[in-house]
Amino acid sequence: MANVLWFQGGACSGNTMSFLNAEEPTAVDLVTDFGIDVLWHPSLGMELGDAAKRLFHSCASGETPLDVFVFEGTVIRAPDGSGRYDMFADRPMTEWVTELCNQAGIVVAVGDCACWGGIPAMDPNPSDSIGLQFLKRENGGFLGADWRSKAGLPVINIPGCPAHPDWISQILVALAAGRTADIALDELQRPQTFFTSFTQTGCTRNQFFEYKQSTQSFGEGTRQGCLFYEFGCRGSMTRSSCNRILWNKQSSKTRAGMPCIGCTEPEFPFYDLVPGTVFKTQKVSGVIPKDLPEGVDQYTYIAHAAAARLAAPAWTKEDLFAV
Repeated sequence: MANVLWFQGGACSGNTMSFLNAEEPTAVDLVTDFGIDVLWHPSLGMELGDAAKRLFHSCASGETPLDVFVFEGTVIRAPDGSGRYDMFADRPMTEWVTELCNQAGIVVAVGDCACWGGIPAMDPNPSDSIGLQFLKRENGGFLGADWRSKAGLPVINIPGCPAHPDWISQILVALAAGRTADIALDELQRPQTFFTSFTQTGCTRNQFFEYKQSTQSFGEGTRQGCLFYEFGCRGSMTRSSCNRILWNKQSSKTRAGMPCIGCTEPEFPFYDLVPGTVFKTQKVSGVIPKDLPEGVDQYTYIAHAAAARLAAPAWTKEDLFAV
């Protein structure tokens, strides 16, 4: 069996809650069908107190083989680099992370906080939070840009706030089965199988996006119009498979009328949550969206948008779900 140890740093437990809702495969399937031995997990671990500490030290020393180390949440370095704002099992979490990462065959960062710092790393970042191998888009993070696991791999990043449960469980299965060679990573060390296409791929409102027809309210957003032009949807510039691998097998943010907030990208939360930037498209001269679909410049966008609106058929302005 493949030994998996899951620790949690500066986090809200959102990725743990997501993981426990995995369906393909489920958390139970990982153990019963795929040969994964979850040595310990914050919500699942049976060991407590001294027994838990003995297990952690055994993994950190190499006595107990550690095939996969999963880390959720930021690495908290404050105050003054001591890490003592996040004490765990009688030590700063920074010490556990350093030793366990160096003993692990593979290290997986789950969620934005572990991948690139997430919300805790926003200015002024009083906890001095950082991701395992990135701070926002800057490679390096807590472990350093050149760090590699015993299997010769960098940290595998599975971002999201939270990450999709099936992204987590499917990657764990691949790693436990020794199929690391099948996992191609992009420049941000995300598995390409989940993070090559855009959130917009599979969005049920793509036809409205193409004809530049905008919804004017969240209520209409579930029925007609695109959320990109007024409500800050980042689906056309965010790499994720949220509309291909549906949440709970049935929906996604955009399908439910909620704009994509770009939570799989290192810059999340965009504009540092400045008032007036949340659920609102930022525009240049009050007309052109400031952030455009990847690969599109402002001049191309203006020309395309004008032509698309002129060509928009009547049905793009209708409620297609009316009975």
